[in-house]
Amino acid sequence: MKARFTPALFAHAEAVLGLLLRFDYPADAVVSRYFREHRELGHADRAFVAETVFAVLRRGRSIEARCAGKLSDRRRLLAGLAVARGWSQRELAPVLKASEEEWLAAAKAMREEDLPPAVRCDLPDWLYARLEAQFGADETLALAHALNQPAPLDLRANTLKTTRDDLLAKLAAAEIAAQPGSLSPIAIRLRDKPALAKHPLFLEGAFEVQDEGSQLLGFLLEPKRGEMVVDFCAGAGGKTLLLGALMRNTGRLYAYDVSDKRLANLKPRLARSGLSNVHPARIEHERDQKIKRLAGKADRVLVDAPCSGLGTLRRNPDLKWRQGETSVAELTVKQLSILESAATMVRPGGRLVYATCSLLSAENDEVVAAFLAKHPEFTLLPAGEILAKQGVAIEGDMLRLLPHRHNTDGFFAAAMERKA
Repeated sequence: MKARFTPALFAHAEAVLGLLLRFDYPADAVVSRYFREHRELGHADRAFVAETVFAVLRRGRSIEARCAGKLSDRRRLLAGLAVARGWSQRELAPVLKASEEEWLAAAKAMREEDLPPAVRCDLPDWLYARLEAQFGADETLALAHALNQPAPLDLRANTLKTTRDDLLAKLAAAEIAAQPGSLSPIAIRLRDKPALAKHPLFLEGAFEVQDEGSQLLGFLLEPKRGEMVVDFCAGAGGKTLLLGALMRNTGRLYAYDVSDKRLANLKPRLARSGLSNVHPARIEHERDQKIKRLAGKADRVLVDAPCSGLGTLRRNPDLKWRQGETSVAELTVKQLSILESAATMVRPGGRLVYATCSLLSAENDEVVAAFLAKHPEFTLLPAGEILAKQGVAIEGDMLRLLPHRHNTDGFFAAAMERKA
């Protein structure tokens, strides 16, 4: 159902955009709080507001260029609707003033080819420079274009309770259009973005919402029945739940995180999942006593490290304006420290997987290279071969997922083995 476009609805979008452009808090948290405070907005109205303000965040630099120096939240929104969402002046008629028609037509007519490369890609200069150095100008343009599209909605079938085929059949019966994921053997991609939080299939734990790329990290770790496994930066537990299902609810799975709030969010998900082998625990830091107690005992350890999140710009477009070269440099020091700490838990012959949702080699290849140089007791495993055994067709020594190539979030992962 499409929202009815009115001046009042436009005013809500303008208010949310004003809050977002302060960059005080993550965009999704700001939008969620606004919706809690304005419960009169229905599902379609909320979808319009969220999609519109996120479009403005994604296309921030090119929209500013089209505004020709006369910036206001109102102009940003109008340009966002006209350029990023393709609305015509007729569709904008309920809010468009006669004095704005000529300006908006000129903004829409501006050719992308005439914009500087970083502006055309809607990236800050520092980030464009890094990506161009890694990928080249043409592929950076394709990557940026993909990052500026809304992400699809992916589900992960909970194999403790159902199969992907059975879940697809039940979704079809509920008139939710869906298809199998192209990479993960348990992923489902929805055509639209229906409200799922109260759907019976969700409440009974038949699926979790999880990007298809994120699901591949579990297959790269490849946990087995009865093993001791550690999810070192568990967060709200999306990957923890996948690992538990791959272990068939056997063995011991430790979910560590430094945030009480994130671990609290895991509890209701655990209850729905049917898992009983998960042991969540808060740690103070990467040198916590809980980690020392597991020294050399874990069969497998997953380190989904805190990172810039630049691979998730389709979902979190504000990150490209919130991160900078200084914050990335600080993160790389933290990432290596966390990886080294997690590695102490891996038994001889055990597996360590380092992963980020970053696009930058500084957070990815360079961290792995620095770790391996300092720790010759670990060797790199061919990621493509591990995944191929499980029916996942991704080539390469390390896992590299990119939105313009794989239609997933951007992910990096490296699998390493401790010598026996």
